[in-house]
Amino acid sequence: MTQLMTSENQTMLTEFLFSVFPHLHEGGLLFFIPLLLIYGFIITGNLMIFIVIQLDTALRTPMYFFISVLSFLEIWYTTTTIPKMLSSLVSEQKTISLAGCLMQMYFFHSLGITEGCVLTAMAIDRYIAICNPLHYPIIMTPKFCILLTAGSCLCGFFLVLPEIAWMAILPFCGSNEIHQIFCDFTSVLSLACTDTSLVVIVDAIHAVEILASFLVISLSYIRIIMVILRMPSAESRHKAFSTCAAHLAVFLLFFGSVAVMYLRFSATYSVFWDTATAVTFVILAPFLNPIIYSLRNKDMKDAIGRLFCCQKRAGGVGRLI
Repeated sequence: MTQLMTSENQTMLTEFLFSVFPHLHEGGLLFFIPLLLIYGFIITGNLMIFIVIQLDTALRTPMYFFISVLSFLEIWYTTTTIPKMLSSLVSEQKTISLAGCLMQMYFFHSLGITEGCVLTAMAIDRYIAICNPLHYPIIMTPKFCILLTAGSCLCGFFLVLPEIAWMAILPFCGSNEIHQIFCDFTSVLSLACTDTSLVVIVDAIHAVEILASFLVISLSYIRIIMVILRMPSAESRHKAFSTCAAHLAVFLLFFGSVAVMYLRFSATYSVFWDTATAVTFVILAPFLNPIIYSLRNKDMKDAIGRLFCCQKRAGGVGRLI
């Protein structure tokens, strides 16, 4: 039963209920098993990419540094939501405390904004590498890459803080049902029993964040494609396109679903479409990232092969000793 507390003749909510998850006897297990496998793949795949890039000296480049950062972020990004989804699918108690809800929102959106900033840094990296190759070693130094990553983290973790602090002091009463697969701003604010017109400012901030990253990345790749098409060698064009195609695919998948979810202002969707959109950037995009960055990337496949070959040799030597 939902825990309640009374203050000033109003019944205040201290827990929320995820109403979109089916009960175990209604088919919850059918969703639980695939989601568990997907989560296991996301964690394993991104962890493998991160470890391989850290250990393989051939991948000590700015591009792979940013890919390793993105993989590290993906692990925590999915961990803020999917474990709670899994427990909601098999448990009769599909609730989350107010504090837990605010924490989930904070870390989910902070990590999401940080990922968006890292994707922007990756686009800048590819732009300099292809459009200004002579200046690339001078500009994209290890120190500059670390500064870009630190700036992305600061941007992500500080931009969301005022929003969460404001929501923490709002009174929630009446219905406690969240019609979404995780705690999100719109679904939680709709349960507040006070004026939430300030959400327009929140929407505007989100719009500026998304559009700024989208604009920088789009302009970078438009310029990159123009330069690639002017390359005289077909082999050079193919190599440049294959490198950028992976980044472009992640960019379109991530920002496309995020834009549909958060650049709608007063527009409302059905619970089904809200849930489907959320699944795209909460589950599908992180699931495809390891595939895009490892299985489609020759350098990554070679590095993974070298790592496993070294481990086999080390195992063989150990047995001989």
